[in-house]
This record gives sequence, C-alpha cells and structure tokens, in this order.
Amino acid sequence: MRFDSFDHLLSHFALTTPDAPALRYEKTTLSFRALDETVRKRAEELRAGGKSCIGLLCDGSLDNVIEIFAASLAGLQIVLLDASLPSDVLKSLMRYTDVDLLWGDEELCDELSLALMAGVKDGKGKILFFTSGTTERAKAVVLTDHSLCQSAYNGSAKLPLSPEDTLLCMLPLGHVFGFVCGLLWGLSCGACVALGRGPRHYLDDCDFYRPTAVSVVPLLLGFLVKQRCINPELKLVLVGAGDCPPALLQAAGAMGIRISFGYGLTETSSGVAISVEGDPYAMEICPDDTITLAEDGEILIEAPSCMMQGYYKRPDATRAVLQNGVFHTGDLGRFDEEGKLHITGRKKDVLVLPDGTKIFLPEYESALMQALGHTELAVTLKNNRPILVFSGAAEKEKLQEKLREVMRTLPRGQQIADILLTDEPLPRTATGKIKRWELQQKVSDNT
Repeated sequence: MRFDSFDHLLSHFALTTPDAPALRYEKTTLSFRALDETVRKRAEELRAGGKSCIGLLCDGSLDNVIEIFAASLAGLQIVLLDASLPSDVLKSLMRYTDVDLLWGDEELCDELSLALMAGVKDGKGKILFFTSGTTERAKAVVLTDHSLCQSAYNGSAKLPLSPEDTLLCMLPLGHVFGFVCGLLWGLSCGACVALGRGPRHYLDDCDFYRPTAVSVVPLLLGFLVKQRCINPELKLVLVGAGDCPPALLQAAGAMGIRISFGYGLTETSSGVAISVEGDPYAMEICPDDTITLAEDGEILIEAPSCMMQGYYKRPDATRAVLQNGVFHTGDLGRFDEEGKLHITGRKKDVLVLPDGTKIFLPEYESALMQALGHTELAVTLKNNRPILVFSGAAEKEKLQEKLREVMRTLPRGQQIADILLTDEPLPRTATGKIKRWELQQKVSDNT
C-alpha cells in the first residue's frame, strides 16, 4: 500500500491490524496500536517543547524509531546524525543544520550541547540525511516523510513482504538505505520489523529474531555468510549501498537464500531499481522512477515522488546535479535486451566501499600528497580496500611511516590497506586528470 506520510502509515495499521507486531527490540514487542499511541504521545511532548529542529544521535533502538516518527508528527525538522562520529564533527554538522534540540546518549548530548543553534522557521516536514564521505564534503540531503514513504512503496511493489514476515534491520537508521529498506519497507507492508542490537550482535541477531528477510550492505552479507550465522527461516536478502562481488552472491544463494540487489541514492530517498529474479545484477526500474542514460552512459533519474528537495543550504551544489527534475548520478550503466539496468562503473571521483561509505578522492589524495610531499599518486580499490598507487622511486616502509599520522584520523575501513609502487606514470587525460577506470584495470590485472 502507498502511504503519504508517517502519520498515514501508523494510523492505517493501528486501525486495520492493531494487535499485529510492528516492532521488536531485544525482548520488547510493540503492536501497531501501541506504536501509534506511543508516537502520538511523544509528539505532543515535542510540540509543547517549543523547539524546531531535532538532531537524533541514531542508535537503532526502539526509542530511536519512536523519536523519529514523533518528531515528524510534531512538525520538527529532523537531522539524523551518526553517534559514532567524533564530537567536533558532530558539532560542525549540528551548526550547519540548525539543530536546537538533541536526542540520544545523555552524556554525549551534554558534551554537544554548546553546539545547539537557534533552530529554523521553515523546517516542518524536512528530514535530513547526510551523504556518506569525508566530513568536509558531507552534504545534508533534504528529504521528507512523504518521499521516504514513496520510496518504501517502490521497493514493496517490486519485493512485497507479508504481515507474516519479520524484517531484520541491521543497518544504521541514519543512512537512507537502512531507514527505508531496513525499517519502512517492512512497516509499509504490515510486517514486523526486528531492530538489530548493533555490531556486537551480528553473530546472533538472526538466531535471536528468526527473520524471514534482511537488508544488508555487501560487507555485512560477507560476514553473515562466512560465519554461517543465517537462520533457516531467512529466505530473502536485499543487498545495496555498494558493489557486491559475484562470488559472495553465489555463496549466499547456495545457502538457499533469494538475493536481490538494489540501486539507489540518498538524493532519491533510496532505491530506484531492484532485481527481482534471475541475475541479481539485472535490475528492474521501480514504479515511480524513470531512468535514462546520457551519451556517455551516465545514469539520469527522474523520480518526482522520491526526489530530494535539495542539499541543505547548498543551492549551487543542488543545481549541479539536479537539472529540470533530472538527477545526474555520476554513475554509469547500461540496459540489457530486456530493459533491465546494469551498473557498470562510476563517473565521479568517488570510491564506494563495501559498507556503502564513500571516499571523495580529490580531497583524500590531496591529504596524501601533502603528507608524502609527492603528487604522482592516486587511490583506487584492491580486494574492496583502498590502496595507494605511487609512481616513482620510494621505499614502501618509509611511505607507510609518513602515512601513519593521516591514517590515524580516518575510520579503519577508509585507511590505506596497501601501497603499490610503479615506475610507470599514472594514466591521465589530456587535461591531466587521472583515468580512474584505466588505473583500476591496471591494478586488477596485477592482482
């Protein structure tokens, strides 16, 4: 069913299936009626508080979900924040997005309280998700509960769940893929959503909740398959937010699991194409979306019901990618003879890691050039990890020593995993830009 808002979704199931389980977290289960009542009570409290923009330090808990829905019903602008980020980064993001109220870990909220702003006047209905990437380049994407609900409908139209299903949400709610495909997808189908208990429980959440469906990034799928911690009831896995090696999909399929692969972006409120059967890389376009290819193969998306309003306070950045209602993704693709979409690469200077994190290469490489005092270098992927390709005479050990200080400031998954030394010049265009796909091919050939 298609819902116009969180309010519409909650009230519908509170009336039609009031006693059916809506959310499970640890040993607590909330029915749709109880969820609706709890959210509305909390929304009244938020309205009475007189604030206009809430920053949510997402922890994926039951209270976290209730606060998101309640803040939406209360008319607050919502900013979804990653609680694992350093406090100075969080303070910067809070100031950028005008947060005047914080929810989350009490000690962390106290630490961040000095960064609270004066709020906003026009934030009603806005839900801000940050694009993944380095701090300086992160942009807040302005979505709404309407666009998110339409995206959930798109997914459920292609991959419907039933009220008898249990969808396990193991992904961060602060990322649009996790929020839509880990939470709204299940709720909009009237299914029960089991909220994962965090990374410490990746090994046992499937056994604890016994889900029939789960949404994962490739890195998490690899962990679940390798550890063989998949319960026998699990029949459907939706993979998204990064490249997934064919061998991994085959290994999961060999365990009797149906694998679907989804393609989408934060700017389109998550998925725009999804594989339904057969080749998991051959994706059907979602009902509300239109996808065309530019002359150079770039994927162009029209998604009126799911498209972002823009990047928060960044009109120039918005105009650069959203032109006459068409979003220029920077991704490359092709259509097969059946009209299904295949992703073939990326046009932008961005590396997408298996967990969905993006590395903005010009900025990342600039920091490496400064640390090494050398400009003939580039970063690419090898075995799904970032590696440094260094052109020129050097000793690997000395380079690693110089890089140590830069790497210390980055999350483990974004750190340089290896250094490839070469005597050959890096492949470049006539204007001096690195030919990233040629570089990637050279690295792959040497693997």
